[in-house]
Amino acid sequence: MSEMISACAKLNLTLDFAGKREDGYHLLRMVMQSVSLCDRIRLDWETPGIRVFCGRRDVPCGETNTVYRAASVFFEYSGISPRVAAEVEKRIPSQAGMGGGSADAAAVLRALNRHYGTGYSARALCELGVKVGADVPFCVMGGTALAEGIGEILTPLEPMPHAYFVVCKPPAGVNTGKAFALADSSGIRGNATRAMLAALKSESLRRVAESLGNDFERVVGLPEIALIQTAMRGAGALGACMTGSGSAVFGVFETEDAARRCEERLHKRYADVFLCEPVPAYGE
Repeated sequence: MSEMISACAKLNLTLDFAGKREDGYHLLRMVMQSVSLCDRIRLDWETPGIRVFCGRRDVPCGETNTVYRAASVFFEYSGISPRVAAEVEKRIPSQAGMGGGSADAAAVLRALNRHYGTGYSARALCELGVKVGADVPFCVMGGTALAEGIGEILTPLEPMPHAYFVVCKPPAGVNTGKAFALADSSGIRGNATRAMLAALKSESLRRVAESLGNDFERVVGLPEIALIQTAMRGAGALGACMTGSGSAVFGVFETEDAARRCEERLHKRYADVFLCEPVPAYGE
């Protein structure tokens, strides 16, 4: 018996540096949004143990894989004998700041909870998820949310106004560890999140797009990011911003036609270009 599940990517509408804990973890303040670009995962419930398969060479399939770790955490917590095989079809680009690995882990946690009838709440799944990665709790919840701490303190927000996102990842990726090191040396402390919370309350897509901001964008120093943003704005984007620690850039569009025209233009230069939309929270 098997089933297919989707694992939705995320975008950072904002990302502000907010300090550093004594244990070295970085504190952030972010507004995050789940989107319709997703990985697909086929789960087989008859296979003893935990097994993960993926056709991408850059994706590890052993114990370091986020799906493997999520399943391991779930079975250890529940006391259920491990029995799942996961075949991951990657669509979310790597080193993009879109939470691909976290999305996969979260989707598997929700699927395990449903399949085994354990009835864990979303909050309980988030507590398991943070053991796998800081973005996993948000990916468990989905929708639009304020994320604080290392990303695990979540406050659900009203859904953002409907929009179309064009996401473009340049060939160069960004190493998250290096990005945080640059953030430490920069001393930057942005405040885009406060403006974004007010914009979301206004229910104005234009205000939301004008309030985008990412402190990482100011420190990673990839010239391609600014070039993509300029191209997006020239194609009609209301705003454009890098997501996460990069290197993917997204533009916010009011109409599907404008978004598709932008997508077509960017595809002439870049391989990884995607058109997607916001998706709502998953609920309990």
